[in-house]
Amino acid sequence: MTDLLEVRNLHVAYGKVEAVHEVSLRVGSGRIVTVIGPNGAGKTTLLGAIMGLLPARGEIRYAGHATAATSVEQRVGRGLILVPERRELFAAMSVADNLELGAFQRVRSGDRSWRATLDEVYARFPRLRERRAQLAGTLSGGERQMLAMGRALMGKPRLLLLDEPSLGLAPLIVREIFSIIESLRASGVSILLVEQNARAALQVSDYGYVLETGELAVEGPSAELAANPRVAATYLGHATAPLSPGAGQGLSVPGRTPAGATRVRSTR
Repeated sequence: MTDLLEVRNLHVAYGKVEAVHEVSLRVGSGRIVTVIGPNGAGKTTLLGAIMGLLPARGEIRYAGHATAATSVEQRVGRGLILVPERRELFAAMSVADNLELGAFQRVRSGDRSWRATLDEVYARFPRLRERRAQLAGTLSGGERQMLAMGRALMGKPRLLLLDEPSLGLAPLIVREIFSIIESLRASGVSILLVEQNARAALQVSDYGYVLETGELAVEGPSAELAANPRVAATYLGHATAPLSPGAGQGLSVPGRTPAGATRVRSTR
């Protein structure tokens, strides 16, 4: 499978404090990849660096091309789009105006198909159609998240970076948001999902990474991560016994990965 995004040995620092250290990850076309971990692990910083919002060392390749000399606006134009943790909506503008702003680059380039995309967004988020004249600042938390995702879809993303889409939402709305995320994959959008709700993230994703204090601790297919005793105990709330000999078949420590095995990093 072709990698739409490849990150190699990424370092991001705030002054002398390194928030992300030597992180490498991949997102294949048509896949959902999740990054889970505790508060302060560097998850949002990682997305900011991939988007070009933060300076970083290392290599980021998107759609086969290095992004080092690519501006944020150029990345958006090429289909790399971020839905930030705080949604960053224009509260004093209507739902419809917020959505149309998501298609700004397309409108400026003369692409008239943005209106068809708007119809698609309204079909995917019926509540946004109902509230299209309502000010964004008056929406509920779930509706704001839908609007943030809908605005991103107006840019016709190939890869959607989602930062904590379930943050602050009621369980029923969380289920709805994750159902929408699954439907986006079915429509051909690849997704890099940063999420504290590890259970929901691993259920919806194909592959997962655990980020702790700026470093990758564990990675592997999502189903295997969910079954990993340490991941289950720390992030899924399962009290499980340590791995017994042979219980970690398919998991290995870097540098000693047997042929065909899933790569899982040891924790420090």
